[in-house]
Amino acid sequence: MRRISKRQSLNFVRWFNLGMLSLSLVPVTSMRWRGDYRKGGGPKTKCMTITQQLQDIAGTRCLEDEPMSKHTNFRIGGPVKWFVEVRSVDELQKILIIAHENGLATFVFGGGSNLLASDQGFEGIVIKIAMRTYDIQRTRVRADAGVLSSALARATSNAGLKGLTWAISLPGTVGGGVRGNAGCFGGEMKDRLVHVEVLRCAPQIFKGASAPFQIIELTKADLNFGYRESDIKHSDDIILSATFELEEGDAHELKSELDDTLMKRKMTQPLDAGSAGCLFKNYEILSDEELQRLEEKIDLPSEMKSARRASAGWLIDKLGLKGTQIGGAKVSDVHGNFVLNTGSATASDVVQLIALIKSRARNEFGIQLMEEVQYVGF
Repeated sequence: MRRISKRQSLNFVRWFNLGMLSLSLVPVTSMRWRGDYRKGGGPKTKCMTITQQLQDIAGTRCLEDEPMSKHTNFRIGGPVKWFVEVRSVDELQKILIIAHENGLATFVFGGGSNLLASDQGFEGIVIKIAMRTYDIQRTRVRADAGVLSSALARATSNAGLKGLTWAISLPGTVGGGVRGNAGCFGGEMKDRLVHVEVLRCAPQIFKGASAPFQIIELTKADLNFGYRESDIKHSDDIILSATFELEEGDAHELKSELDDTLMKRKMTQPLDAGSAGCLFKNYEILSDEELQRLEEKIDLPSEMKSARRASAGWLIDKLGLKGTQIGGAKVSDVHGNFVLNTGSATASDVVQLIALIKSRARNEFGIQLMEEVQYVGF
């Protein structure tokens, strides 16, 4: 195992501090409200007022100074000023209004499977979507954004519907999966999607409108899906639900597919440590010239040439970075695209390791790896 000290890694951190790390800093927010919750009265009084307002809505599901490490698969993250779990659209709207009225930043998320939260935490309101009902009508399935993708895959397979068995291996929620067009083992969220319902804030909210929110239905075409991309990923809309069109199948055969997919996952991915899953997007080869240039530097497997997409895990393996460790963050020995929390990792450790990987890929292969992970509080 290659271990790199924090002192040795400082050269890579400088890129982060200079804004050259190309971090994906687009939060799943309904609004990017910024402000100081301490304005208007003493800090303690103001905080107590906001806390009471939030608890009036969510009760014990509102927590103060809650560590994000408890809510991310990475098991990393500092304290959130207010952490609220919402179980209805009404609760969500009321909390967003409180945030707006107090000039607070908001961050909305689902399962926490693809997040790296800052060690410094988040000075605002973090909202966890916990609407988790689904409905199956013949071959059409509607699922709330907070439903686990794996749970939906199992439920639809048990109902004899095929089209989502691959999602049994996804750790996140339906909302987050649709937003980032999550995929694995040959499937993507867009494949069977019909439409989504989103919560959109009307501009009139700033004028005290009585109905500041709109619930809008967006079709698959409206979302303009790409590889791990959708237009909604770069908007302030919040996904409330998603509807899929599946096909009739045999429940027994579908159960076997679920089992096979889970077995493949166990054989190829490290599942015994905290991580955000695949950290980087696979590298897309966009032209013949790019393919030729890359082949001059590395012998690409035929399947990657045909797909015009180089596996990030394979590239990291070729860089000899498996097992590389900074602090408590380590590149998996099993899968090069997994960075693991060995038990004591900080967000800073992970950021430094990301910087190292991206630097080596740039210098040796001439490519820019892009993160799949979403940053919170940076």
